[in-house]
Amino acid sequence: MKYTAVLEPEEEGGYSAICPELDVASQGESEDEAVANLREAVELLLETAPRSEIQRRYRPGVKVRSLEVAYA
Repeated sequence: MKYTAVLEPEEEGGYSAICPELDVASQGESEDEAVANLREAVELLLETAPRSEIQRRYRPGVKVRSLEVAYA
């Protein structure tokens, strides 16, 4: 399966990462570490959570796009 990883730099260093399709989050010192930790968290959820929990969380069709807004 393919899921989305949204990364955001933390104010004190490192990155947070979220998988919006499953509402799973993690963090790491680098982008790569944050994504690796998120992958591990998603895999753990998929391996251990009841199917009903995964179905409850799953939101297909998530898209990430840039948004341009005028600001004066």
